[in-house]
Amino acid sequence: MARGIEGNEMSTPRASSQKKQPASGSQSNKNQKSILGFFQKRPTNSPSPGPTAPTPAKKTPISTLSKKSFTRPALKSALTPQPSSDVPEPSSPINEEPESSLGRNKENEVADFAFSSPSRKTRKTVSYVESDDEEDEVFKPVANNARKGRVLKRRKMSVEDSDDEFGLDAATQEAMLEEEMDDFIVPDDSDDDALVSRKRKRQPPTKFNKKPTPPSSSPPEPAHVDEMDDAEDTQDVPMAGTSTAQQWTYDPNNLEPLNPRPAKKVVKKADAKKQPPAASESDKRYPWLANEEDADRHPVGHPDYDPRSIYIPRYAWDKFSNFEKQYWEIKQKFWDSIVFFKKGKFYELYEKDATLGHQLFDLKLTNRVNMRMAGVPEASLDMWASQFVAKGYKVARVDQMESALGKEMRERDDDNKPAKKAKEEKIIRRELASVLTSGTLVDTGMLQDEMSTYCMAVKEIDCDNLPAFGVAFVDTATAQFQLCEFTDDIDMTRFETLIAQMRPGELLLEKACISAKAMRILKNNSTPTTLWNPLKPGKEFWASGRTIAEIEASKYFESPTEDDIEAWPPVLREARDQELAMSAFGALLQYLQTLKIERDLVTLGNFAWYDPIRKATSLVLDGQSLINLEIFANTFDGSAEGTLFSMLNRCITPFGKRLLRQWVCHPLADPKKINARLDAVDALNADSTIMDNFTASLSKLPDLERLISRVHAGRCKAQDFLKVLEGFEQIEYTVGLLKEFGEGEGLIGQLISSMPDLSTTLEKWKDAFDRDIARKEGILVPAPGIEEDFDNSQEQLDACVADLEKLLKQARKDQGCNAINFKNIGKEIYQLEVPRKVKVPRHWDQMSATAGVTRYYTPDLRRLVRAFQEQQETHGQITREVATRFCARFDEDYSTWLAAVKIIAQLDCLISLAKSSASLGEPSCRPVFSDAPRTIIEFKELRHPCMLTTVDDFIPNDIKLGGDSPNIDLLTGANAAGKSTILRMTCIAVILAQVGCYLPCTSATLTPVDRIMSRLGANDNIFAAQSTFFVELSETQKILSEATPRSLVILDELGRGTSSYDGVAVAQAVLHDISSRVGCVGFFATHYRSLAKEFEFHPEIANKRMRIHVDDASKSITFLYKLEEGVAEGSFGMHCAAMCGIPAKIIDNAEKAAREWEHTSRLGERMEVNRDDGGVYVPLGVQSDVAWTLREGLEGVGDRALDVLLEAIKGL
Repeated sequence: MARGIEGNEMSTPRASSQKKQPASGSQSNKNQKSILGFFQKRPTNSPSPGPTAPTPAKKTPISTLSKKSFTRPALKSALTPQPSSDVPEPSSPINEEPESSLGRNKENEVADFAFSSPSRKTRKTVSYVESDDEEDEVFKPVANNARKGRVLKRRKMSVEDSDDEFGLDAATQEAMLEEEMDDFIVPDDSDDDALVSRKRKRQPPTKFNKKPTPPSSSPPEPAHVDEMDDAEDTQDVPMAGTSTAQQWTYDPNNLEPLNPRPAKKVVKKADAKKQPPAASESDKRYPWLANEEDADRHPVGHPDYDPRSIYIPRYAWDKFSNFEKQYWEIKQKFWDSIVFFKKGKFYELYEKDATLGHQLFDLKLTNRVNMRMAGVPEASLDMWASQFVAKGYKVARVDQMESALGKEMRERDDDNKPAKKAKEEKIIRRELASVLTSGTLVDTGMLQDEMSTYCMAVKEIDCDNLPAFGVAFVDTATAQFQLCEFTDDIDMTRFETLIAQMRPGELLLEKACISAKAMRILKNNSTPTTLWNPLKPGKEFWASGRTIAEIEASKYFESPTEDDIEAWPPVLREARDQELAMSAFGALLQYLQTLKIERDLVTLGNFAWYDPIRKATSLVLDGQSLINLEIFANTFDGSAEGTLFSMLNRCITPFGKRLLRQWVCHPLADPKKINARLDAVDALNADSTIMDNFTASLSKLPDLERLISRVHAGRCKAQDFLKVLEGFEQIEYTVGLLKEFGEGEGLIGQLISSMPDLSTTLEKWKDAFDRDIARKEGILVPAPGIEEDFDNSQEQLDACVADLEKLLKQARKDQGCNAINFKNIGKEIYQLEVPRKVKVPRHWDQMSATAGVTRYYTPDLRRLVRAFQEQQETHGQITREVATRFCARFDEDYSTWLAAVKIIAQLDCLISLAKSSASLGEPSCRPVFSDAPRTIIEFKELRHPCMLTTVDDFIPNDIKLGGDSPNIDLLTGANAAGKSTILRMTCIAVILAQVGCYLPCTSATLTPVDRIMSRLGANDNIFAAQSTFFVELSETQKILSEATPRSLVILDELGRGTSSYDGVAVAQAVLHDISSRVGCVGFFATHYRSLAKEFEFHPEIANKRMRIHVDDASKSITFLYKLEEGVAEGSFGMHCAAMCGIPAKIIDNAEKAAREWEHTSRLGERMEVNRDDGGVYVPLGVQSDVAWTLREGLEGVGDRALDVLLEAIKGL
């Protein structure tokens, strides 16, 4: 069995196995066999024949047909090559190349086929050697597809596209077979290509293309084989209707070999057979790929090398075919992207893209003449593109801008086109449609995450030794642009907070203009899949002036009456005066232009300012706190499991989830707004009617916020357009239900009453188009009378169908047979299917046949079918135009649709908070906000909100900071006693309360906190040459400079990154400063017990510890996880060492050393001596404050520090 090019198994005539006979002068013609006998099969065990070495041409050719050939096969004489079922091939591709260019188009080639055989010379030959299927049909019925293929050989197709130079590859044909779609033929390719592709694929005959070898291998080839091949290739031998056996006729009177070949051609046969593209490296076929250079001729490794482009020398363009030129014109600008090239019903990858597809996803590699190729069906493009994007690649999509029929109609209508350009225009027009990246996906079918993904441009300059930033970012799925510009502190707090909040999926950075510290922040807050795009300053990262000029020149915003600047969105108008923000937006705009999506997004005018730290209106959570407190991602594996956001997120709409994330990023700071949310939560939980109706009605709502931006872009599928309309109709119905229950004075009532009137806006869409057709067929068919040009086109199409029906009735009448019907097979539609017994006129052209019926085209039918196809093409264009008009008409009410979406999102978030509050279990309570002048945070029996579902027996604790208690709790305790849990739990509870949710405790009272700042864990930054201690102090400096009396601060084990003396000194000084000068509330967790003694009488510091039970005999510790007054007896590090399996000898030595150090240290001696003398130990902090006051005066200390100092002295 031999496998054909389509993957079908078929029987192939075996090669003749006759042996050569010795030279004999008595050989006569009587020994020659008949043609039938000549091709009879031989036993499989007979050796394969091999022609011997050539002899001088003057010798008489010896027949190969004598049975004596089985006795002496090795005689060297000039033999006439015997016919075989395999096609003879020349061994050298050098001679093959000029022959292949005559009389055939290289576009019709199929890989691994030799075209030098005479049987391939003409379109239609009768070859007994090949025994084509059409000879078999005399004896047995064949499949429709096979008949169709043979009919295509006998006629000229009216629609042809020279784009078919690569033919149908094996992968394409396999896909066509699997889909069982006759019309799945690539429309670029002519039917002649389809014919060639159905030829049976043979194993290349080894006996004709091998070099001379030793006697143990196959015998060398005779000169006659090459001579005959060349003669038949260079002379136009008419072969149609003639048996190929005539080529081998023996003429005893002619002693010369047939068509002797010049000797010089034999020399060229030394070259090896040309490798197919899939088996060779790209740089062998394209030498300029051996040493890659970018468009500016920079080699790989050069500092300015741009991996996005490739340099193609001028000489290479002259060698490209039309299709190769079309491909490389696009690919040279997107060298780092995977380019999907539309070809008929498939998208194809070439060269290195095909290799990547094969390596990553096992896509089948095949050949297109000089190029490697892998293809995927059009219907699965989104799936394959998504997989490449998920791997971190950019994906460029190149679409056909016309069909083969549309191309022919265009060329026919273009009367002014010069004739000399006809050949150049033979290829179908294709254009870059879009480029997909992980940070700029817009198609709802490809977006995997409901949360926003941002593409962000960052501009940084130095302003008076402080970093200044301009940042612009966009969520391309919703077309929401946000801008900000600010001068940051030396630690880049605002910038770090911004990056931690947004976590961009794609970054645009000005090449060589971003500081090392900013790069560290970006890397620490980005995922491994984040795309980094360095842009050239000025050329790609536009300056402010060029950005403004580009916006004006591109006419994104036009005013019919005033200057266009008045039509700009207000935020963009304000940004004209902010150079950094406008430059960042310029980089974003330029990048979106290269992706071909900027107009769809910018023209929506959806711009807003973004402030990462909203001091006036919200609780500030800086970037470090978002990470330390595990708000959106845990520190274990970076996922959302166990985070605060996953606990709160019970929204049912995608846009509700995105809004809730913003609520968590920016908890409220205004008690009135917080209480309004809590009132709404109470109302929803008290009467679940609204919550139940909302959830039941809108649980399957599509992502309307993203879809309306697609409608604005005019790139919305009919099914998605229908989803949008039905989604807003569902919102209108749901709001109607909610008005019956919840309209009132509260926040819910305000939201419901502020919902825009959708009924009037939706009324005009109720009968605008056929919804069933849109849902099933994906086509927007307007109702009669709405689109006049569509109605006219539909009438003409119906008239064409009526003419065809009329012709069918006439054919039935003329032939006297009512069984005649129309049959569609692939592209050949409306064939007249006639029973075989019915005789038809001679001028009818047979198209295909089966055992029972024959199918025909008549001249009139051809004309009508052609008219029908052209009208179909025109109607399709009008249908697409109608869909675009519908989108534009819908987009006129964009502000109404967006307002409705935002109100539903807010309702969804409130319902999510209500569900989260109800899920806390008992005890839970509503937080009470105090307006007392002194900050207070008080929780009774507080549990960690994020551990309620994972820990059943969580031990609650009372927390009290500020108010009538000290502001700072100095927390000591054993290792693993639960200190860090207390710190995080308190912060999470404050965030929950100010978002507007209940808390898992019996009572909660607090004043609104303006900022949460944290210093947790031990992290270094080796890439910035920053040690653990350096990072600790950098974060601490930020706290000391930005914390206020309304801030909540947690510091965990400050000073452990250096020596004990230095660590204690730093910890003591920082604790004294935040308690005396800053006045914030919070926790200071430490293992330095000397600090407890130092601040024993400080009025703003209370000593607390975690309760434990110690068994000294077994060196085991029972952790009770209860917060209580007092100082821990020790850190019990030796006990922990024993529990971890450290050898007892080492632990004993360590305990001895620890006791000696504790009693002999200067700090211990000083405290003990003072106590023994009966005096009072004056802490160093108090001494320092007194000295500072005496030196600088009262103004140098500050009112608050002075008040605390006086209280401390009283305590002494």
